[in-house]
Amino acid sequence: MAKVKKIYICTNCGSQSPKWIGQCPACGEWNTYQEEVIQKLTKQEEKQQSWKSKGSSSTPHPQPIALPEIQSGQTQRLITPDQELNRVLGGGIVSGSIILIGGQPGIGKSTLMLQVALTVPVRILYVSGEESEEQIKMRADRVGQLKSNCFILTETNTSKILSHAQQLEPELVIVDSIQTLSSPHLDSTPGSVSQVRDCAGELQRFAKETNIPVIIIGHITKDGSIAGPKLLEHIVDAVLQFEGDRNYTYRILRTIKNRFGSTDEMGIYEMQASGLREVANPSELLLSQTDEDLSGSAITATMEGMRPMLIETQALVSTAVYGTPQRTATGFDLRRLSMLLAVLEKRMGFAFGQNDVFLNIAGGIKVDDPAIDLGIVAALISSLEDVAIPRDTCFAGEVGLSGEIRAVNRIEQRIQEADRLGFSQIFISKYNTKGLDTDRYAIDIFTLGKVEELYRALFQ
Repeated sequence: MAKVKKIYICTNCGSQSPKWIGQCPACGEWNTYQEEVIQKLTKQEEKQQSWKSKGSSSTPHPQPIALPEIQSGQTQRLITPDQELNRVLGGGIVSGSIILIGGQPGIGKSTLMLQVALTVPVRILYVSGEESEEQIKMRADRVGQLKSNCFILTETNTSKILSHAQQLEPELVIVDSIQTLSSPHLDSTPGSVSQVRDCAGELQRFAKETNIPVIIIGHITKDGSIAGPKLLEHIVDAVLQFEGDRNYTYRILRTIKNRFGSTDEMGIYEMQASGLREVANPSELLLSQTDEDLSGSAITATMEGMRPMLIETQALVSTAVYGTPQRTATGFDLRRLSMLLAVLEKRMGFAFGQNDVFLNIAGGIKVDDPAIDLGIVAALISSLEDVAIPRDTCFAGEVGLSGEIRAVNRIEQRIQEADRLGFSQIFISKYNTKGLDTDRYAIDIFTLGKVEELYRALFQ
């Protein structure tokens, strides 16, 4: 007989307690403990419900091996036709890895994964617990060509899913979503902390034992974090965040965790009626298409991982009508904007304290690269003085508290991107010129040491 046991689990961190607690002692959150019914199976029942076939031999127990005796091999990756996804994952999907993709409802997670399933030329098992076969077929007819090597399974029982996966022997398994799965070992409802943790653990064991990569789609909470216990992000090998603004057609795929690559990479897609389109050159999409010279607009060179991009920063400085000046920033850190305003007011005497300041990063993306400080400063001064910056001018530099222009990393890639897009001049820090061959580029390179020099070069 199976033994039924009730425990209380924190929905934020996954901590367990035999009784209800108001405040979780592990994470400090209040009213996060929920009752879960845990059904523990006997050894005979576990053997009957195991997803492994009866004829398979038991896995040998691992033995400790000295580190020099371990042979390092080349990591095998599944290269997909989606170059943006390959870049974010560090070159492709690693065999035996488990990947978690989270995002807001309706942002395009299922569409992205279905496009991957329809374009990768290997056998794929697409498991859906949220949609029927007809709904998936309708989306597949809209986004791409139908492939006979893509198999659809609408199931939420993990034991049945893994049993079908073992019989089919696919080279990639996609699960949509982890919150809809349920394990027969537990009596709690799907989406609960214990169910998410147990189902993710079973998928992880399947991926490691069979060397088949598994991609999991997950929901997010109201504050934007992955729904479920924090243990879920520790179990998987990579965590990807699919984000975007509903008012824009752009979608951004960011890496939060990656055991096989960098966490600084970013992929950009454009949502269309026929699905998601890869954006190979995001600089042209993130720049304004106007031909007029308008004040308060500056082009800056930023880096997302190894990828250089040119973005447009827009600033509006106006007289404070209601007495208390407003500070609003979209796509940029508001505290860093306040710091830049204080530097301009202290070092150059601009009266920003009496004006409303609004800052926007065009395209609806968020940037935390300090190299865009110089472009933001130029846009602020341009709006305050109502003097337009030439459209063929871009900036790359970090501004310090004393008003100095600090050097930034990968300056050569930034200059090459500006040169490739036809800009005629770029302003950088004079401390970035060490080892820089300026004769290689057709673009004019101007070096600055302080923000006062920027003002004299552009506005005097």
